Amino acid sequence: MRLYLLFCVLCWMVHTGCSEEPGPPGSKCEKGDPGIRGPPGVPGLPGSMGLRGPRGPTGEPGPAIVCGPDLFGPVVRDVETLQKTIVKLELAINFNFVRKIGQKYFVSNKERGSFLKASEFCSQQGLGLAQPQSEEENSMLAQLWGEDDKNAWISVNNKKADGNFETNINNQPLTFTKWGEAQPDDTIKDTGCTILSDNGFWRVVRDCSLDAYIICQL
Repeated sequence: MRLYLLFCVLCWMVHTGCSEEPGPPGSKCEKGDPGIRGPPGVPGLPGSMGLRGPRGPTGEPGPAIVCGPDLFGPVVRDVETLQKTIVKLELAINFNFVRKIGQKYFVSNKERGSFLKASEFCSQQGLGLAQPQSEEENSMLAQLWGEDDKNAWISVNNKKADGNFETNINNQPLTFTKWGEAQPDDTIKDTGCTILSDNGFWRVVRDCSLDAYIICQL
């Protein structure tokens, strides 16, 4: 009986084409929808520091800013001093004769004229008539170009009644004087003009129309 059943199974397998070899592949399935995104993972450890990059080009200088007088006061004063010096130099280069002493410049075109002409000329240039305020300044004015007559007008009030020759032409007290012997001349009762002589001493002359060098200061 068992042999008969086994024989029937073998016959059925032969008639139905069943064999041990695999059949052809089935049709390919379509891709399904993506699943839900999972939670983020734990951050990894930081990597090692990389090499330093090359230095970049130098930038353009920024604008100067002054923030206050306490911290930047010296800088402001230096800038103001420089600006004043530049203005003085621009004025000084317009003259034939320039002498600098300290922060002061004595300038002249080596011209002569009366005291009135001298004071008006300097005023028109925005300058003052020469007024020595120290022995050093006085000596410099006395050492003018090599001519015999080196007299030069200086800024001393020419009206004795207004200041007894103790103020300048702007009525400001003289802080330095170098009067010669018997000067100022007591015999001059009204008007007299002051000249710096080549020996460095001051003297008052009655005739203010004399030709003396015109020297201004700035």
